[in-house]
Amino acid sequence: MNKQSIYIFYSCLASLFCLPAHAQFKVKGTVYDSSRIYPLEAVTVLSTSGKGTFTNSMGGYEIDVREKDSVWFSYLGKPTMKFSVLKMTDPLHFDIALHINVTVLKGVTVMPHDYRLDSIQNRRDYAKVFDFERPKLRPTMGGGAGGVGVGFDLDEIIRMFQFRRNKNMLKFQERLVGQEHEKFIDHRFNKQLVRRLTNLNSENLDSFMVIYRPTYQFTLLASDYEFQSYIKKCYEYFKATEARKEKSF
Repeated sequence: MNKQSIYIFYSCLASLFCLPAHAQFKVKGTVYDSSRIYPLEAVTVLSTSGKGTFTNSMGGYEIDVREKDSVWFSYLGKPTMKFSVLKMTDPLHFDIALHINVTVLKGVTVMPHDYRLDSIQNRRDYAKVFDFERPKLRPTMGGGAGGVGVGFDLDEIIRMFQFRRNKNMLKFQERLVGQEHEKFIDHRFNKQLVRRLTNLNSENLDSFMVIYRPTYQFTLLASDYEFQSYIKKCYEYFKATEARKEKSF
């Protein structure tokens, strides 16, 4: 390699190190109601770089952000102010209390079948199933007559050979998670919302709910604006399809 090639090589290398990098961070925390006692589930969490998520059954969330991002929260169509990542004292414990109207909280508690309460209770009732993991061999340290030795947890070994039980537990876990996903879609993609946005009557409304039922992933990550825009666009397709059907008869 001649001197000119070496110079070009080091020049390219230096330019690579000088390229601006977008550092990635995580913001984690819990969202509470105004009393700071009760966690809120299914609160939309969004960042200015386009990332989005929802709080879980215990009000917890975790979102990937960039250094110059801001984060805001949306619940029942009411967004909060934006919080700059750079100004957060502790991004890994960024808890927030939303100023939820008392009447909203009362409405939630008196409903006989409320998604959030049902989901939290379901997680409690089937905690062993939701927390179940496929057993793995993990080395353990133990002392004996000859000093400290390395071995394996006997209970974990026994669990590894309980094939039928492990398989059934994983299937049960998968079924419960699937049911939870479907209930979440039912909770967000509900007839009251669709009727308000489309004014569809009962018969057409039932057909619309089946044909344009969104996926869980979209339902989870879409903001309130994106979700309602999806319903309105689907309604336009639905009207056009129905019009074509009428012309064909």
